[in-house]
Amino acid sequence: MDILLARERGLGRLIARHSLGWFLAANLVGVWLAALLVWPALGDFAAPLTYGRWVPLHLDWQLYGWCALPLVGLLLAWCLDRGHPAVLGHARLALGAWSLALALGGIAWLGGRSSGKIFLEWHGWSRPLLPAAMLVLWTLLGAHTWWRWPGLSGRGRGLRAALLAGLLPVPSALYWAAGRNVYPSVNPGSGGATGAALLGSTLGIVAVFGLLPLLLGVEPRRRTRWFWPTLGLGWLVFLLLDHGDTSHHEWAQITGLALLLPLVPALAFYWRSFDWHAAVRRWLLAVFGWWGLLVVNGWLSFLPGISERFKFTNALVAHSHLAMAGLLTCHGGLILTELTGRSVSWRAFVTWQVGCAVQIATLLALGWAEGLDQGAFFRSETWPHALLVVRLVAGLAMTAASVRWWWDISAA
Repeated sequence: MDILLARERGLGRLIARHSLGWFLAANLVGVWLAALLVWPALGDFAAPLTYGRWVPLHLDWQLYGWCALPLVGLLLAWCLDRGHPAVLGHARLALGAWSLALALGGIAWLGGRSSGKIFLEWHGWSRPLLPAAMLVLWTLLGAHTWWRWPGLSGRGRGLRAALLAGLLPVPSALYWAAGRNVYPSVNPGSGGATGAALLGSTLGIVAVFGLLPLLLGVEPRRRTRWFWPTLGLGWLVFLLLDHGDTSHHEWAQITGLALLLPLVPALAFYWRSFDWHAAVRRWLLAVFGWWGLLVVNGWLSFLPGISERFKFTNALVAHSHLAMAGLLTCHGGLILTELTGRSVSWRAFVTWQVGCAVQIATLLALGWAEGLDQGAFFRSETWPHALLVVRLVAGLAMTAASVRWWWDISAA
């Protein structure tokens, strides 16, 4: 099902409603959490739904809802058989199963049922929910690929077969990783993520970025030869690096992680070789802006001396906001704009970007100050409270922008 047909038959808006619906829900929970940090007594009105019970909703709804569903929708738009009479019904089934898993997961987390592992809180009866939704999605993608197989080109067959093969083990891997017996929630024997681990996980995301224009069906304007070899070099270095319990003081780990820096301009030149829709260009600029900041911030945060100061502070929360509220949010906006042919208002777009920048700067300031004076928060001094208020105001602006995004892109 090509992207144009996805727009014509309403599939794009269906995807946008689910994606942006969870985006808005996660943002509302985030505002509530920010308010609790400013006025902890507010938690008395929601007892026993404590701060710790709300956190998984904000994190997992952002990751598995907002960050994941635009990609789920992209797979549906790319794989579904345009001639099948139940094509929209199948899309509703896949998206509905995914959203149901997120809703039931939220109920479990608010009830205190969690594995205790960040982004892997699926535990007890909620543990199989998202893997089951993933299996529903995979089954539909596989069925429609089979029905379309005779009419696909050799390249189209190869890409779809490789994608389905790569996605098949994901549900069982997620179920396995969520188990409490796999690895501890807090590992006292670990010094944190290694350069090799950070490099490998990021290269996987960059590979998705590279496939994006192909999956969206964006026509190339010229050939470029730099991106895929640069990415391949990154994977080669990843394979050669030590993957054991290595230190961030080792030059090989630092140098290996630095290879992410040249991938930013390499992807920029690669994406510029495609004929993107005019409404997408603002998202492209935002993606590269946030990604460049993310890579520089991540590499600097890994360096000896800075890593020790940032560890277990709000500076790492700022880094996660750079990744999710900055880079992946603009990546999702790019996908939904292509799928629907719609874009958000310029004011709402700028409001999100400015609010995100203010929030990240505030969190970085908090983290740096925590490294200098860890007791300031416990003494309830004025300056940490003032920064938390600024963070709350920025979060309110971002949530207001997400409401407008939902209306502009997914409203009928």
